[in-house]
Amino acid sequence: MAKTKSAIATLSMPKMADPSLSTSGGATDLAQAEQVRVISRDEHEAAAASLAEAFADDEVAMYFVNTPDTETWSEEKRWGMHLKIMRCIVLAHCISGLALTVGPNYAAVALWMPPGKNMDDNDTMKDSGLLELEKRLSKEGNCRFEEFITLLHKTKTKVLAEKDNDSWYLVYIGTRNEARKRGYARMLIEYVTRQADAEGHTCYLESSNQKNPAIYERFGFTMVEQIHLKRTCKWVDLDIMVRKPGPRESSCDPRNIAHHGQTAETA
Repeated sequence: MAKTKSAIATLSMPKMADPSLSTSGGATDLAQAEQVRVISRDEHEAAAASLAEAFADDEVAMYFVNTPDTETWSEEKRWGMHLKIMRCIVLAHCISGLALTVGPNYAAVALWMPPGKNMDDNDTMKDSGLLELEKRLSKEGNCRFEEFITLLHKTKTKVLAEKDNDSWYLVYIGTRNEARKRGYARMLIEYVTRQADAEGHTCYLESSNQKNPAIYERFGFTMVEQIHLKRTCKWVDLDIMVRKPGPRESSCDPRNIAHHGQTAETA
């Protein structure tokens, strides 16, 4: 992948203080940091920096950035575009969806789209900056972005059918490298799946990390299809997974959760 550790150090957002923590420090602060909470619009840049780091080497996340017509771009410019995309996606979820975090300094972040919600409306697209991405991406990047959005929308509609507008959609979930194997991803998943079970809602996700389907299965997700992004010599695969509502016990060891490698449908 194009982005390097040096690019992260140079261009990613600094780790901002988590506003849910007090300034007094101590055990109380640590306890608060371990609780799942909702991300506000004012926090979207810090949360986006966390996701950008988690997805720095993800094939789907970089699909729009690492294109033949960006070969002359500097590492800094590529990373800046990757970060810009993440900022737009996070802000769109702060506006119209549900953005969650847990752990100090946005250690783990999850973006969910609740039943009956989407980010397709013009106000959300405009306010989040998603409409402006066309001007920032390269020509091939735009073609890939359109391919991506169209494929994901078509697949989700086909797979969920009449439940498409009545389901929870896990759009993104990622954990900073230094915060992995602490159970944060599990907390962010179960925060919503418990509610989905109580209300009878299906959950849906796409994953481009080949290690994750077996883990998501332990949370009740089932793989139903594999789709492919095809504007590269080697196709980029995404596994489609669905979780039906119902009582269950998770057998997943939270320390084994890898960051989720999939990207947003309209983000």
